[in-house]
Amino acid sequence: MGGPTHVGLAFSCICGQLKGHISDRGVRLGTHVECFCHDCRAAQLYFRQPDPAPGPVDIFQMAPDEIEITAGGQFLSAMKLGPNGMLRWYASCCNAPLATTPQTARLPFAGFIVGRIAGDVSALGPVTTRGFVPRPDGKQKHEKVRFAAFGLLRRALQSRLSGRWKNTPFFDPETGRTAVVPTDISKDERAALYP
Repeated sequence: MGGPTHVGLAFSCICGQLKGHISDRGVRLGTHVECFCHDCRAAQLYFRQPDPAPGPVDIFQMAPDEIEITAGGQFLSAMKLGPNGMLRWYASCCNAPLATTPQTARLPFAGFIVGRIAGDVSALGPVTTRGFVPRPDGKQKHEKVRFAAFGLLRRALQSRLSGRWKNTPFFDPETGRTAVVPTDISKDERAALYP
């Protein structure tokens, strides 16, 4: 079914059973961002990872067709923080968060957790966008969001026009359904994770 043809950066879950790589093109066209939003933090806590607060979650935004799982695909799982939440993909063998995608493959976007990438991540480039940055007045702001927005539009357009958007480990290319049935987190569970 196609998929990435050149190995750019390897990744794995915490225990090493699920492995894969991000293509050279994915690395080249991605956007390195930091997110301070409560949902990203809540997801980390759900997966029993350290709370990044007051720091951000380090994310590499890319087209999901540039991600290939080469081993341990049976451990790929997903959850949602509510019925309208993003899909948060993880490895069930060790609860390692992997990536966040929309609920449909038609919007080719993935926010990959940088901590899952093996070795030197300098190829990802510097952080160019910071989202939901806390302010002293209690509000939040985005910094240099144009980099993330432009990158998303460029990658989505290329992915859709080429047809590569269907070649993703997260969705069935024929039906468009998620590769696995995601777990829906209740409102109470979500509230208990992070306010």
